Amino acid sequence: MTTRLRRAAVAGAAAVGLLAAPLGTGTGHAQDTDPRTAPTGAVSTPARQGEFPQLTPAVARQLDRAVRKVLAEAKVPGVMVALSAPGKGEYIRTFGVADTSTGQPMTTNLYMRIGSETKTFTVTALLELVDQGKVGLDDPIGQYVDGVPNGDEITLRELAGMRSGLYNYSEDPDFFKALTSNPRKPFTPQELLAYSFKHPVMFAPNAKFYYSNTNLILLGLVIEKVSGMKLDDYIDKYVTTPAGLPHTVFPVGAEFPTPHAQGYTEQTADGQIQNATNWNPSWAWAAGAMVSDLADLRKWARILATGTLLEPGTQAERLKVVDALPGTGYGLGIFNVQGWIGHNGSLPGYESLTVFLPEAQATLVVLLNTDVTAEGEEPSTLFGRAITEIVTPEHVFDLPAQGGAGTPPPR
Repeated sequence: MTTRLRRAAVAGAAAVGLLAAPLGTGTGHAQDTDPRTAPTGAVSTPARQGEFPQLTPAVARQLDRAVRKVLAEAKVPGVMVALSAPGKGEYIRTFGVADTSTGQPMTTNLYMRIGSETKTFTVTALLELVDQGKVGLDDPIGQYVDGVPNGDEITLRELAGMRSGLYNYSEDPDFFKALTSNPRKPFTPQELLAYSFKHPVMFAPNAKFYYSNTNLILLGLVIEKVSGMKLDDYIDKYVTTPAGLPHTVFPVGAEFPTPHAQGYTEQTADGQIQNATNWNPSWAWAAGAMVSDLADLRKWARILATGTLLEPGTQAERLKVVDALPGTGYGLGIFNVQGWIGHNGSLPGYESLTVFLPEAQATLVVLLNTDVTAEGEEPSTLFGRAITEIVTPEHVFDLPAQGGAGTPPPR
């Protein structure tokens, strides 16, 4: 599930051991907890059914081949991948380039825009307010924001769970035209809501799942009203700082910490691929404006899935998923795809995937510098599928593209 303009498709500590030198373009490493179990060139012993494998050099070579295949077939400029599980080692690699004009290689220290993974931070902030008794999940949104269609019936829970029925502003043709004609234009939350509210409510609250960025804009306004703080400041003070994420930031405009990768998109006025690195993400605000890096997202995957920042009961509410797409359940700002818990993200120029598999305590993070789809599929999903087919064949990350809401509006 992603922060899309035209497509609303549904973004740990190093183990000590033997380094397997990275192959091909990029930097990285794969490690074993015990070098005696996997000497260089050894054939790895297959894991028992359902067991997460040791990330030996042989497994790393399998992963290298799979990632390179997706990179080439989906025409992705560059990607970074981090996969790990306690006692199993870790696989960290980069492939391709961060800048197509200079050939600068992708490296693990680059900041990236994370799109809809922002939703996980916004909803965490909301749930912290729930823990403090300042808001209730079953409060109607009209209690906090005036002028919302069905505002006396739609609850905060339904907004966070994508079951409000409110039209997704980022699918509105006028919005698409406004953004692509001036990608550096700043948008206010009120402007974004206006694009949504001119459309009829799509269904009664809680009737079904429909992924809508409008829901998160409203939740951002709730957080601001209740806390008395700007959303970016609140998330910095109460979410990213206590989580120990020094490289995760919520920009208020087009600012982008350095070093960062260049991002490439076809979500443009003429449909041609352009560099979207300096586009202003204020259009996505609470739904998708944040920036992070590989190290921080590896930490966040576990924190998000295990509820470190929340009371256990509140985390349990968050993880109550309902059917969203085939093989996929959606909770409160979080999904469960075949057992992998987390979120993906996409906005012009960038895609991300940060997920955690509780039964193996495994973390997978994928960051790439394009959102151009490949035969209708998000490239982040293609990478996630290729990697998990190797390491967790009983839990293959396979997030289907969302129909209906994903139909591009006319230009």
